[in-house]
Amino acid sequence: YQAVLNDMQWLGLDWDEGPDIGGPYGPYRQSERFDLYREWAHKLVEEGFAYEDHSTSEDVERERELARSEGRRPDHRAVAERAARDGQPSIRFIVPPDRTMTFHDEVLGDISTDLGRTPDFVILRADGTPTYMLAVTVDDVAMEISHIVRGNDLMASTPRQLLLREAMGVKDVPVFAHLPLIVDDKGKPLSKRWGDVSVAAYRDQGFLPEAMLNYLALLGWSLDDHTNIFSMDEAIAAFDLARVNKNPAAFDVTKLEWINGHYIRAKTPEELAHDLVPFCVAEGLAADTDEGRATLATVAPLLTERMKRLTEAPPMIRFLFERPAPDDKALKALENQAEYLGAVATALETIEKWTTAEIEAALRALAEERDLKPKKAFQPVRAAVTGTLVSPPLFESLEILGRDETLERLRSAI
Repeated sequence: YQAVLNDMQWLGLDWDEGPDIGGPYGPYRQSERFDLYREWAHKLVEEGFAYEDHSTSEDVERERELARSEGRRPDHRAVAERAARDGQPSIRFIVPPDRTMTFHDEVLGDISTDLGRTPDFVILRADGTPTYMLAVTVDDVAMEISHIVRGNDLMASTPRQLLLREAMGVKDVPVFAHLPLIVDDKGKPLSKRWGDVSVAAYRDQGFLPEAMLNYLALLGWSLDDHTNIFSMDEAIAAFDLARVNKNPAAFDVTKLEWINGHYIRAKTPEELAHDLVPFCVAEGLAADTDEGRATLATVAPLLTERMKRLTEAPPMIRFLFERPAPDDKALKALENQAEYLGAVATALETIEKWTTAEIEAALRALAEERDLKPKKAFQPVRAAVTGTLVSPPLFESLEILGRDETLERLRSAI
């Protein structure tokens, strides 16, 4: 429950009334509304729309098997009348077998359901807890819900909810819109209990809230025929149920990463530094200090073109916070490079001003002198100073690191 609220807040989706805020239609947690559900269940019994059912699960299963073999719908009312009268009963709603329920869906069009095969359904369990069918219908009525927008896996429940609304004496019908489900690359519907499909999981993987919101809005809907990047305000202004697709929407992590990269590049250095702090701290870097934040703000412009996720930053900039041991690829790049790195150190020692431009000029002059292509010339330097072959641009990195630390690392590598 709290995780859902946290995810909504992280995405920037707030609410005018609801849990922790209140409002005229509270309480806003169903567990606090059980008395209202029970009151309606018993009222429906009194008015002849439902009945008490003392049958056991075994009784119900026997009737289902018999009905299946006879090609009819289960007669739960007959079972209930035969059942023993011990204990607290559940309450079942009576489904008229001769009804056809029709409603209009803003996405799928007109939907008709013949209720001839729909059995009476439980609205209140024997332990006094409501079923989804009763709770959501009572809530929709009591809270004067005008639009019911949900996944199309719940469309089958709509005729029964309309029956309940009729029995409650409600004549108006809300606007229904059943949205396409989100599926994986194999076409299987995603579940909040399967894999990394919670909002929090993607937050922890380095996705920005504005990117996540932008991408989620594109799943089953489009602003127009060509726009992929838009703000929440633009989505709100343009949203129309008429543009919702009928077909399932495939969750494409590659596209999400592309959108995330766009929002990363749109950040100011200070904003990106702020967003990177928790990811760097999680990797053991002392980023949550004035000095650490300043370092992040300085290096941030060098990272924007190299990141699709914020989690990619800590490995690239670890060398700015500590002297990392070279990884395997860096060690290979350092093989037989002692003499060359000595020449690099000598060239860098002679630089008058420790700037990106002068560092680049000195290293390129040395490479030209030795007839080395850039990769051969600069890879050993990167390996010696950063401990890896994947880092921000070399010359800028050396300027940020500083003259003394750069020379010390070169000597250590030698």
